[in-house]
Amino acid sequence: KFMTDAHQHQENVGQLTAEKTNLLAQREMWMEQIASRFIREQCRLGVVESCTGGGLAAVLTELPGASAFFEGGLITYSNALKTRCVYVRESTLHNEGAVSETCAKEMANGGLVALNVDCCVAITGIAGPEGGSAEKPVGTVFLSVAVRHLSIESWHHCFVGDRQAVRSQAIDEALRLLSVVSLKRGA
Repeated sequence: KFMTDAHQHQENVGQLTAEKTNLLAQREMWMEQIASRFIREQCRLGVVESCTGGGLAAVLTELPGASAFFEGGLITYSNALKTRCVYVRESTLHNEGAVSETCAKEMANGGLVALNVDCCVAITGIAGPEGGSAEKPVGTVFLSVAVRHLSIESWHHCFVGDRQAVRSQAIDEALRLLSVVSLKRGA
């Protein structure tokens, strides 16, 4: 029985290692696509993060030469910073909350202005383990991408897992969205 358990453990570790390798390869592919497109289109990227606490900016700057397209980011963890730095309306926070589609859109749009960029992605959510409710459970995340003079879109996700897993999934989804976002009219 011990050998069977040890063999099963080794298979599980191998599977987790393969999944992690695939995820890292996927992230690398997205980052290369983002860099290539933003540099080719001569667009500057900014991020406004809440529940990911700067994790997206950290991942983006892992890419050598990221300064060619990445301007920077703001961590607006508190509601006070959301209103002061990226112009989220107090009425939005009062009526819909910081974890809402409207808040994510206002964060992304405010980030365009505050960071003076062509494209801004915003992430707001509940990473857990506390803070969730029946209406907005732990894992609820809203992402928004604003492109200057073009569009502002948002997405709602309910990610599963612990705090780190929720944050990691939100970062991956932001990278995926940025890898395919239309940066120019008619693109």
